[in-house]
Amino acid sequence: MNDILTTHTGFRFEVRRARPEDEAKLAEFFTHVTAEDLRFRFLGAVKEVSHERLVAMTRSDDAHTHNFVAFSTDGMLIAVATLASDRADRTGEVAICIRADRKHLGVGWELLAHISKYAEKLGLEAIEAIESRENRAAIEVERDMGFTLTTDPDDATLVQVRRELGARSAG
Repeated sequence: MNDILTTHTGFRFEVRRARPEDEAKLAEFFTHVTAEDLRFRFLGAVKEVSHERLVAMTRSDDAHTHNFVAFSTDGMLIAVATLASDRADRTGEVAICIRADRKHLGVGWELLAHISKYAEKLGLEAIEAIESRENRAAIEVERDMGFTLTTDPDDATLVQVRRELGARSAG
């Protein structure tokens, strides 16, 4: 199922689940992501996204992993996202990456909101992400969306952001 989203800037884009035929577009997409954003997305030094990672992002047989692709109205792949829930389907971890020339349009905000709603429909109680403390833009969006921040107990350069979903977050 494809969903059309519109950002606060009026930018429209389509989001759907990733499919195997998206692998080549995904490989090309990552050539338009900054080195810093690659580091933020994969939490380490990554110069090129491996074939194995691309396969994992387009061919998940795991019922707990949900990969998404976002396309602009002209068909350009502009963002990718993953929601991976724990085995009990209580908490999902989110990771989003946006093409460098499509940042600052509100894509990250709308994509995170979309994935939050998707997680709620799955019955997840919370979503979270692990962010580099340097990734101020993502942390600001998450904070604005009601995520709480805590320092990673094992690595002070990382923060964990978390948001309760559904009825629990309404109270």
